[in-house]
Amino acid sequence: MIVTGRIVRRLPAPYPPHSLRRSPIAHSPNPVHFHHTAMLGRALILKTSAFSPVERMVRKSFLFRGVVRRFIAGESLEEAINVCEGLTAKGFLVTLDYLGENTKSEQEALAARSTYMKMLGCIAASPCGKNANISIKLTQCGLDQGDDVAERNYRQVLTEAETFGSFVRVDMEASAYVQRTLEIIERVWPDHKNTGTVLQSYLYRTPDDVELMIRLQMRTRLVKGAYLEPESVAHKAKAKVDEAYVECGKRLLKDGFYPAIATHDQRIVEILKAYATQEKVDKAKFEFQMLYGIRRDLQESLRSEGYNVRVYVPFGESWYPYFTRRLAERPANIWFILKSFVRG
Repeated sequence: MIVTGRIVRRLPAPYPPHSLRRSPIAHSPNPVHFHHTAMLGRALILKTSAFSPVERMVRKSFLFRGVVRRFIAGESLEEAINVCEGLTAKGFLVTLDYLGENTKSEQEALAARSTYMKMLGCIAASPCGKNANISIKLTQCGLDQGDDVAERNYRQVLTEAETFGSFVRVDMEASAYVQRTLEIIERVWPDHKNTGTVLQSYLYRTPDDVELMIRLQMRTRLVKGAYLEPESVAHKAKAKVDEAYVECGKRLLKDGFYPAIATHDQRIVEILKAYATQEKVDKAKFEFQMLYGIRRDLQESLRSEGYNVRVYVPFGESWYPYFTRRLAERPANIWFILKSFVRG
């Protein structure tokens, strides 16, 4: 990690280069040591990035521009739509995400709602058409100002989306918001069936939430989880997070409604592909999802095999929290920055 122009001397070891065939944990000479080091690296990135001087440096330094462009489609909606059009032309589905969270006033929440509606209109007018949808956050809709504020804005976005025949996914946020988010979605569901949400396998509660989504027959994206959560609510060991992901993924594939398997972990992808084949789950009944700029090779491979593959395309000026979570998920990206720094 670079801090105010200096390099911290004792950096935690990053993840080794990603292998297409092997899990780095399973094949590490010392899995326990590797896991401990990787978790320290993730925690260090998330905690350090919260300091204002670090954020200012990341936003201004040319050293970060290449990595930022890898993960973020641009700061403007126009830039993001261009990226989406390029992806859909190649046969991918896309989800357009306006970055930002935790609005500080109802006015900010209304501005976010207006942006969501503009996104829906731009998608409808674009060649992306039916191959694109949007993701929103309830804290961006005003959840910190009250459940009623967030729900009102959320309902208005869904009503607008219905005029275009479009789908709106509610992203899941930190554990403190999970219950409130699910309660709002469940209240809205009887009136608007063009919505769905996200569940995080590292939370202990997620298997029960999976059963709720199955009962509702609501579209659900399954992720591992990227927030720094306490051990009281979330698995810390990667093996446990992966195990929970596979089990939840199997439940959704078997009995869920058009689930989204959102992971870049090829080992898990292969396990769930095999399970879908074993259970005779048609490829049209689910999709794989991956983030813009990550594992393009795997995205292309799955698409060539006939799977539905959706790319999550984030944009906006409030990209910093999202960017730091991507770095924390793969601390090896820090080496790119350090090399650039050393080379001057």
